[in-house]
Amino acid sequence: MADRSGLKLVGFIFASVTLAVMLVTGVVVTSYANGAYSLEGPQTADLAVSIR
Repeated sequence: MADRSGLKLVGFIFASVTLAVMLVTGVVVTSYANGAYSLEGPQTADLAVSIR
């Protein structure tokens, strides 16, 4: 059986990871909504211009 201090440590680690994932997800979703990211690749005309 685990002791309370070990369970508190494991709970703190899980809570920290959960909070970090939630913050990163919020930043990515907000940035995507503002147009900073795009899921579509470059258009063929843009690609041809960048190669030249």
